[in-house]
Amino acid sequence: MSTEARKPPAQIALKIRRVLGGKTGWNGIAVQFAFAAILGWIAYEIVSNARANLENQHIAAGFGFLRNNAGFDVNQTLISYTGSDTFLRVFVVGLLNTLIVSVVGIVFATAIGFIVALCRLSPNWLLSRIGELYVEIIRNLPLLFQILFWYLAVLAALPNPRQSISLLGISFVSNRGLVVPRPIGESGFEAFLAVFVFGIVASLALRFYARRALFERGQMIRIWPYVLGLLFGLPLLTMLVFGPPFSFELPQLKGFNFAGGSRIIPEFVALALALSTYTAAFIAEIVRAGILSVHSGQMEAGASLGLSRGTTLRLIVVPQAMRVIVPPLTNQYLNLTKNSSLAVAIGYPDLVSVFAGTSLSQTGQAIEIIAMTMGVYLLISLITSAVMSIYGWRISRSLGA
Repeated sequence: MSTEARKPPAQIALKIRRVLGGKTGWNGIAVQFAFAAILGWIAYEIVSNARANLENQHIAAGFGFLRNNAGFDVNQTLISYTGSDTFLRVFVVGLLNTLIVSVVGIVFATAIGFIVALCRLSPNWLLSRIGELYVEIIRNLPLLFQILFWYLAVLAALPNPRQSISLLGISFVSNRGLVVPRPIGESGFEAFLAVFVFGIVASLALRFYARRALFERGQMIRIWPYVLGLLFGLPLLTMLVFGPPFSFELPQLKGFNFAGGSRIIPEFVALALALSTYTAAFIAEIVRAGILSVHSGQMEAGASLGLSRGTTLRLIVVPQAMRVIVPPLTNQYLNLTKNSSLAVAIGYPDLVSVFAGTSLSQTGQAIEIIAMTMGVYLLISLITSAVMSIYGWRISRSLGA
């Protein structure tokens, strides 16, 4: 046997790396420098070209345009806004509209996804087939098609305001949207709000105490009477002492539209419905896979303890499955937030529509506006990922992983 053959493999590999490094190391460094120089040249050409184009169009670079008057209206604003406000306020309005439709979509998509997943796993044949049919149909239709379907085929087919559908005589549904009574705060609103927030915090604390008592001592504490008292009894008592916390402004038909009340525009409803139902089809499969990853013996153990199927799923199986569910669930939340930019197809005033669309066309500040829009979506994605990572870490720690 030769000397080379008797050397350990690690020494042979080290010798090969030294030989190759001695002959080609400087060539590799030169290639890296050349590649970096090419990238620098490309970046310089892009910046120079953009600067020249801006100068030719007499457009000043920078973010000073944010102080200029926008000069256009927005049909949904969560804060006060008029056409004489600045582009910075347009940016805030579009951002809030994006956040509200994303949060509503995430909440409903999660709820629908869990329900459909449980239907697919149900021993009931009909429920299982309905869940499977929902997933296969919704998941394989383009999201843009579903947005247009809800907006054009469902909501646009509703009657006009003069023939609107009345709901108890105080709310009305038409092709202009849903008009509901608008609450107006009264003198007792602050006390009512403080008591209501206290009730929510106290109810969560009771739930935490009851779950801890159940898992540590096996003691089941019935907390629902206390929760009802905190969430309904205390606010009712506050209303009796301080008076009604708010009054309602009822909508009234004047001319060809409603005046007063609060209006939920059909663009918001169509976008929220499409995002929720579409993302729920993917979440359903994620939840189903997570539940199936838990050993079937857990269900049998729950049944042997006399627990119902629903209780076993809620207390034993789903908490263990969440460790598998959370990472892909986070991706679906990020996808839903980014898919909300398709709102431009139906005119919903999200960030892309009113800021990266209308504002860009009026100012020509493409670089600044696109950079701000990209930064916002990146920040939202990072925050969502961080929150879900913390939640996943807490689940893993509670399960002893």
